[in-house]
Amino acid sequence: MTEKSIQTTNSSSAPVLVTGAAGHLGANLVHRLLDDGIKVRVLVRAESRNEAIQGLGVERFYGDLRQIDSLRPALEGCQGVYHVAAKIATIDGNRQFRREIYECNVVGTRNLLQAARDTGAGRVVVTGSFSAVGYDLDNPSSPSDETMQFYPLERTMPYERTKAFVEHECWQAVARGQDVVVATCCALMGGWDYYPSRLGRTLVDYANGKLRAYVDGGFEFVAARDIVEGHVLCMNKGRSGEKYIFSTEYKTISEILDLFEEVTGVPRPARRVPTGLMRTFAEIASFYLSHFHPSFPQRFTPGAIRLLQLCRHANTRKAQQELGYKPTTIRHAVKDAYQFHYSHRKVITNPDARPPEEEPLSEQ
Repeated sequence: MTEKSIQTTNSSSAPVLVTGAAGHLGANLVHRLLDDGIKVRVLVRAESRNEAIQGLGVERFYGDLRQIDSLRPALEGCQGVYHVAAKIATIDGNRQFRREIYECNVVGTRNLLQAARDTGAGRVVVTGSFSAVGYDLDNPSSPSDETMQFYPLERTMPYERTKAFVEHECWQAVARGQDVVVATCCALMGGWDYYPSRLGRTLVDYANGKLRAYVDGGFEFVAARDIVEGHVLCMNKGRSGEKYIFSTEYKTISEILDLFEEVTGVPRPARRVPTGLMRTFAEIASFYLSHFHPSFPQRFTPGAIRLLQLCRHANTRKAQQELGYKPTTIRHAVKDAYQFHYSHRKVITNPDARPPEEEPLSEQ
């Protein structure tokens, strides 16, 4: 690691750029960097919801990742970049949707990396996805590490495929001599979730008594404070051309609901819908909604159910040994998320939901 990249923790140094600062991970990262005394510049779209950065001491630049000329002004004078922005979805969508997600994620990353090279903006830490990490096809629940290649020859979601292509863009940039590290994110839970995320919406629906059944399965979850720490570790200690997986804990959906009940005081649903039945229903519903009502939010999509059925586990040994990564707990992340939605967004209206235990979100 060079001295220049370590100096990103110095408040008197040049700023770092964060893309996707209005999103869940981006907002948490911006709060962490500001708490560390780092000058932060953000790239946002003027037409997006930018509540997450309102009132924060950041320098705003407006641009679109699909338009490379709009990126260079934001990158000029920076000494590091966190490329967090991505279009996230678990639906197959229609033709227009698939083109949009490809252009936002793949073309957008290519443009950002090119513009960072052109402006000498320093190391770029790119957010990866655990869904784009490979796994043992004969034993999907066996822990996956960074060496396992994404398998494209089965049904996968457009989002998964684009995030695999994003990594290819990163490694091509490294081959050209650029300093790039990938920080791989699992299912994110925590505060500063303004949009909100899929998990955030699920927690709010649960607390409001609207979640009356569930489908079981499991996945790797990461606390917001852990994945943010992972990004900072990648910037300061990561090896260029490498990716690191960051997860907090593997949990089944049943275990997540136990945590929701503990934190909110709202009894968990007793009815578990068989996975096969739910997947059949989801196939029909998602096809109809994707083609005729593409803006309608879908919770249980075929892609999401498939991931839960795989019960994938993550091996974070590389991040722990090389970077000193130390995961916390998902229970704490659920508490952070509940406090944020209850106290900041004020969207939990169920009188039976208990007030959260107050803790400062700035600690994330």
